[in-house]
Order: sequence, then C-alpha cells, then structure tokens
Amino acid sequence: MKRVIVGLSGGVDSSVAAYLLKEQGYEVIGLFMKNWHDDSVTISNECPWLEDSNDAMIVAEKLGIPFQVVDLSEDYKVRIVDYMFNEYEKGRTPNPDVLCNREIKFDVFLKIALDLGADYVATGHYCRKGEEEINDEPVYKLLAGIDDNKDQSYFLCQLSQEQLSKALFPIGELTKPEVRKIAAEQDLITADKKDSQGLCFIGKVRLPEFLQQKLQPKEGVIVQIPEDSAIYNREIPTFHSKEEELAFFSTKYEYTISDGKVVGKHQGAHYFTKGQRKGLAVGGTKEPLFVIDTDVVENVIYTGEGKNHKGLYRNVLFVSNEELHWIRTDLAMQNGASMEVLSRIRYRQKLEEATLYKVETGMYVAFKNAQSAITEGQFVAWYLNDELLGSGVIS
Repeated sequence: MKRVIVGLSGGVDSSVAAYLLKEQGYEVIGLFMKNWHDDSVTISNECPWLEDSNDAMIVAEKLGIPFQVVDLSEDYKVRIVDYMFNEYEKGRTPNPDVLCNREIKFDVFLKIALDLGADYVATGHYCRKGEEEINDEPVYKLLAGIDDNKDQSYFLCQLSQEQLSKALFPIGELTKPEVRKIAAEQDLITADKKDSQGLCFIGKVRLPEFLQQKLQPKEGVIVQIPEDSAIYNREIPTFHSKEEELAFFSTKYEYTISDGKVVGKHQGAHYFTKGQRKGLAVGGTKEPLFVIDTDVVENVIYTGEGKNHKGLYRNVLFVSNEELHWIRTDLAMQNGASMEVLSRIRYRQKLEEATLYKVETGMYVAFKNAQSAITEGQFVAWYLNDELLGSGVIS
C-alpha cells in the first residue's frame, strides 16, 4: 500500500480527496496545517483556523484515518507573509496563494510527509496530473481540472517536476457539484461548508490592516487622469527588431501629478493595486474610478474613470530570467525562440491567445487582445491546450 498524506484543510474538497484515496486503496493520513496565529487581523470568525482544524479532525474520524495538526506558522511568516510585506512595499502585488503552494504545501509540508514515510502528498485542488516517458525519463504534466468553473491549475503554476512527481490531485476529474454530492453521500460534516475566501490558510484578512502592521499609513493624493490625455497618444517609433517593439509596448505609461486633477486622498499607495475599484472613496464621477497605477515613491495613486479607461490596458508584459519558471523544463525556450500559447494573468481569467518571445534578459508575453490591469508582482501562466507549461512574475 502506498502511503499518502492529505492536507486536510477542513473544507469539502480535501475531505473528498481523502475519501477517494482511501477508496482507491491507499494508506491515508490527514494533516492539518496551522499557518497563522494572529486573530487580530482576520475578519470576525469568517475562517478561524480552530474551527477548520476541528472539521478536519471530524472528517478524519469519520473516514477512520490518523490525523494530526502541524504548526507551520514560522515558515509561513518568513516565506509568505514577509514576502508579501516586501512586495507591497515595492509597489508590487504578490499572489500569496501561488507562493503558499510552492513554498508551504509542496515544500515544507511535503518534507514533513516524506519524513513520515509518505510516497505522495495530496490536496483538494481542481487540477490533474499527467505523466509521459520522454527520452526514457518520466515527465510530469500539470493539467487543468475538468471543471472549467473551478480549475485551479493556475495556483500550482510554480511547481517543479520534483514536486509534481510526489503530488496527487484526487478531485481533478470531478466538478464541484459532484464533490459536494460525494461528501453528502458519505455524510461528511464539510459537505455544505462554504468555500474559504481570503489568504491561503489565514482566512479572510483585512488587507490594509494586515499591511499596516508593517507598512505605516502615509497620506497622499488620488489623481484622476482623463481618458483623452496626451499620454495615450505617444508617438510610435520605427522599430529595428522585434525585441525593440516588444520592449516599447511592455513599458507602462508614466504619470505625474500635473497630468490629471487631484480628486481625493488615500492612506498609502502601497495598500492599492492596479485595477482596484473599491476603497478609493471618491464620488462625483459618472462611472467608478479604477486604479491605473500607483507610485509608492511619491505616494500617489493614479486613477481613470470606467473599466475601459485606456490606462488599464496593455498587450505586452515582461518576465525577467530570475522570475521565469518552467514546469516542463524540457520545453523551456532558447533565446530567439517564440511559442504560440494560451495564457492568463490571474486566476479565474479565461485563457487568452498569446505569443511567448524568449530574449537574453527574460521573456515577453504578447497577448493578441489587450489585457486589463497587468500588475507587477502577479503571476502570468501559459498553457498548451489544457497543460500548464510554465509561469513567471510580471516585472
């Protein structure tokens, strides 16, 4: 019997994952990861870890599998929370869920599982794993989940071949309603439990208050840039190479306060992200204002009216070599190469046609259609059909 350690989160997905593995004849052990202690910044009982670990324990009892809680809060603080503060301070917007999978579930947690003699770790992610022999070597593939509505492959876009080799995704072939149905038939306490929101394992966090623990509030101005600003009529030069052209179109618009009018005040540019609409508290416009850029050095937020504002859209983004990651290392591109792919810049976004261009310093991703709110610090992931090949941090 192969031994599998399941990350039981106290939700329905991981509960059903554990049940299915047991049905398939694996020796299953449930572990709950406790990653956070500070309840002062979570929102009123929305997702306190205690209730979740309790639910996970009840599920383990029901399934007749061993269960324990592991405290990973030290690692979580260093690898996820400190990283988040650091990124926000630089004016970038991190994705803690992607990092949590790479750094915690499939690293710290995986090591604990291997120490317990496990052959695999399993999670309740809606994605699938494939395997193929290429040049006599096993190559592991990360495939989208069957349920288009719930596909979570994006969150695993930073996994390595090594990590994938040890991973199982038991519910990847199922839809969410099917998962809930199995949980109900097995009388699992989590069958009707709401999906958790918010940070991976912290629960619903009040982000500004969370960030304020480290990043001090600092009053600055909100500037509205008009749609017909001369900035958007920049002259397009003659390009001598494809790379010059890509570099030009991947460069974001540069704003100064004199480009627009001051319409309000904020408590810190580092609390805001591109594309954000809520929390600006500025009235008097026909359509809502959206953040089109933030300047953390001058502490200014630039906004535009309406979700079609020119300042929100761009076709090309860049990923530096240091932040470029291939799950399929055998398909990694050489300088000068290009590849037609499908790509997304955030979870739940539908896949968009794009072309990858590998250059000496990194890689450009050029979308066929302009994308809204391409945000530094977020991950871009690229696919061939339903296989996720790689990802990178948007520079």
